[in-house]
Amino acid sequence: MEQLLVIKIGGNVIDNAIALDSFLEKFSTINTKKILVHGGGKIATKIGDQLGIQSNYVNGRRVTDAATIDLVTMVYGGLVNKKIIAKLQSLQCNALGLTGADANLIPAVKRPLVYSNPTSGDALGELVAIDYGFVGDVAIGSLGIDNLENLLSNNFTLVFAPLTHDGNGQILNTNADTIASTLAVGLSKKYEVRLIYCFEKKGVLENVADVNTVIPLITKEKYAQLKAENKLFDGILPKIDNALDAIDNGVKEVLIGDAEDLLQNCTPNTIGTLIK
Repeated sequence: MEQLLVIKIGGNVIDNAIALDSFLEKFSTINTKKILVHGGGKIATKIGDQLGIQSNYVNGRRVTDAATIDLVTMVYGGLVNKKIIAKLQSLQCNALGLTGADANLIPAVKRPLVYSNPTSGDALGELVAIDYGFVGDVAIGSLGIDNLENLLSNNFTLVFAPLTHDGNGQILNTNADTIASTLAVGLSKKYEVRLIYCFEKKGVLENVADVNTVIPLITKEKYAQLKAENKLFDGILPKIDNALDAIDNGVKEVLIGDAEDLLQNCTPNTIGTLIK
């Protein structure tokens, strides 16, 4: 099988023009089929503040009302995505900027109301309905695989903004990690896929206070052991859960590592944390 790299780049790099240019210069030199998925939440928040659009979060997730979906569509699908495309073109990387609406590549469904008990402790309070607004959950199995494969076979480098659509004309805001994982899983029957999550740390750390404690390999068994010993900080657990789920669904390997180490982590001799 031909190799495909699906790479997700997070906000800490997107927000820093110098770091982003450095990352894209590395990314442009990768000589294999590749897809980039990007975020841009901090930029959306900054521009929203300038426009008088307040950012609201529930349990760390952005609530996307009518004004906010217009904002993130402009910022993610326009400003951030097209700046990345322009930079890649300057580096002779023939990139194509996309959302999930383009060519019906990533259909989604609007997230239903979520019911939560806000009462702390053991007491049961009245359930409260949380409406995340125009947030999309990817419809499993409905990716436009044929169109994706056609674009990749014509040597386009695909760059996805974290936006999907509901098939009825509505753009939806969707988590970039989820989009990257969904693309990796969907294309795993056609390609040997490595999914790479780039962030600000060298990998998954056994001791969050010590950057030299990168865990080079995590399997299901190793993960269970680390959790039992309380050696992982809570923030990394969803990424590992997501990675193991991707592997269960056909992705060969998932790498969590530093954006600066991208090229090394595209080789067999990885620096970050390989999950398989």
